[in-house]
Formats: sequence, structure tokens, C-alpha cells
Amino acid sequence: MDAALGLLLGTGLLLVWLACWEAPPRTRERRSRAVDFEDRLVQAGIQGVNATAFGAAALGAGLAALVISWSVTRSLAVAGIVACGAAYGPYALVASRARSRRAALRTAWPEAVDALASGIRAGLALPEALAALGERGPEPLRPAFRGFAEDYRATGAFGACLDRLKAALADPVADRIVESVRLARDVGGTEVGSVLRALARFLRDDARVRGELEARQSWTVNAARLAVAAPWVLLALLATRPGGLEAFDTAAGVAVLVGGAAACAGAYRLMRTLGRLPVEERVLR
Repeated sequence: MDAALGLLLGTGLLLVWLACWEAPPRTRERRSRAVDFEDRLVQAGIQGVNATAFGAAALGAGLAALVISWSVTRSLAVAGIVACGAAYGPYALVASRARSRRAALRTAWPEAVDALASGIRAGLALPEALAALGERGPEPLRPAFRGFAEDYRATGAFGACLDRLKAALADPVADRIVESVRLARDVGGTEVGSVLRALARFLRDDARVRGELEARQSWTVNAARLAVAAPWVLLALLATRPGGLEAFDTAAGVAVLVGGAAACAGAYRLMRTLGRLPVEERVLR
């Protein structure tokens, strides 16, 4: 009886101690990763899909690839490698599209900021200046600002429309612009134009330097992609020959496949990590 009371008391104290914290660190980390990946989905142009649904779709693609490749090759080891590649393929596609869209927006933001500052200097109201970007702004940004204009005409809630604009763009530059406009709308002042012009100059300088660096390292990235793809092209050619994949069903063959896949993925990941340029994070969500 005393042991049960002691256990109950200890459990109660543990629950009280856990209640003093917002969330366990691992839970916060997983949540942050999920939010970052959902931002990447938006940057890739995929709207309305959360990280869980996308992960389930990638898993389904992997299982379908496993069944199809096993029915063609009759090699479970090769089918497993193909399934892993198919499951990772959607993530690689999203990352590639997000990088391409960020590069396009990087060149479009200075023009958009200049147009916004000019509209404010000409006497337009802040909602009108933002809505004008949907018609006369850079082409990659027009759909988001056109949606903001329609949203504002329907609701008239400027703050809520700004929040939805930030979510639709999922871009740190958009966050800074939106918060500058929100601050100017809430507290007034005449400094928003100078702030936007300074931001446009900074964005142009950053785009120029980043473009030069990416151009210099592009040949290294392309060579690494070719080196990673070459062994798997050879494996695909072996699959066209009768009995060409039987050696990979042995323990040694599985070890070769797994070791080769790990070496390719690790080397490519290391190259990308060492050559990665810093990406600005969203701190003003």
C-alpha cells in the first residue's frame, strides 16, 4: 500500500513538473521541421498540402515503385533500392522547385519593393499600393498580390489579409515587407519609404553576389550529380540482361548495393552541405 501511494505521489509530481514546460524539446524540434518543410512546399508552388500528407504520398510512391520494380527485375535488393529512391524523389523535386522559385523571387523582389515604395510616395494607401503589385509588379509575384487584393476587397481586414499574404509567399523578404507595412499602418510615420528603398538596395547587392557564387559552383554540382548517377545507370543496364541481377540477391550483393547507395548519398550530401550558401530563415512568421 505504501509503495502504491509513493508511486502515485511520484507520478503526480512528475506530471506537475511536465506541466511547467510548453513542450518537450524533441516535440518542438519535430514541429519546427514540419513547419519548415511546409514552407518549402509553399515555395515550390504546392498549396494546401501539409507535411504529413506529403510524407504519406511519398511513402505510397515508394511502395508502388517497390512492387513494379520487383515484378520487372525479380530482385528484392534492387527493388528495395529503387523504392527508396522513389520515396525520396518527391522530396528532391520539392527542394529543386523551391530553390528555383527562390532564385526567381530573388531577382523579382527589388523591383517589387521599388514599385511599392513609389506607390507609397505617390500617395496611395498601403492596401492599394500592395494590391497594385498584382497588376504591375514582377510576374512571379503577381498571383500572390492579386490574391491579397481579392481577399482585402472581400473582407476589409488588413491585418488578416497580410497574414495570409505571408503564408502564401512563405518568404523572409515578404515577411519583412509585410511587417514594415503593418507597422506603418498601425503607428504611422514617414520612414517606410526610406526603409523599403534601403531594403531594395540590399536585395540587389545580395542577388548579385549570390548569382556570381552560384555560377562558379554550378560546374561542381553538375559533376557531382553525374558521378552519383553513373553507377545507377550501369545497374539499370545490367537489369536489361537476363540473369544480370542475380548476383545482387546474395548477401555480398546486398552489401554492395547498400554500401554504394550510402556512399553516393553521403558524398552528395557532404558536397551540398560544404558548398551550400546561407539561406535566410523566416523569423517574422
